[in-house]
Amino acid sequence: MGIIKEFQEFAVKGNVVDLAVGVIIGGAFGKIVSSFVADVVTPPLGLLIGGVDFTSLAITLKAKTAEAPAVVLGYGKFLQACFDFVIVAWAIFMVIKAMNALKRKEVAAPAAPAEPPAQEKLLAEIRDLLKAKK
Repeated sequence: MGIIKEFQEFAVKGNVVDLAVGVIIGGAFGKIVSSFVADVVTPPLGLLIGGVDFTSLAITLKAKTAEAPAVVLGYGKFLQACFDFVIVAWAIFMVIKAMNALKRKEVAAPAAPAEPPAQEKLLAEIRDLLKAKK
């Protein structure tokens, strides 16, 4: 029973639950970023570079024969994956940068100091009167 209890304590700790929530939200955010890259960013970039589709770029190392398919080095797919990574990394960087800017605004604007309670005001007045009598 000891190991089950240990696992239960581990599984319900705040850090594990926070990590699980982060992974789930990260997966959902990944889908949003992937859609943003594929559907919003890539089409205009493709238009700018003349509609080049990197995924079709390849070098045939060995031609197709009757018994075996062609051996192809598909470097275009790799280039496209690298390109997608850079765009995704840039998008995430911009989101994190915006979030950090918002956090800095919250920290930069400290709340006005609270007025001291009446008891402290009275004690300060007594202190000042005692100093004046000396």
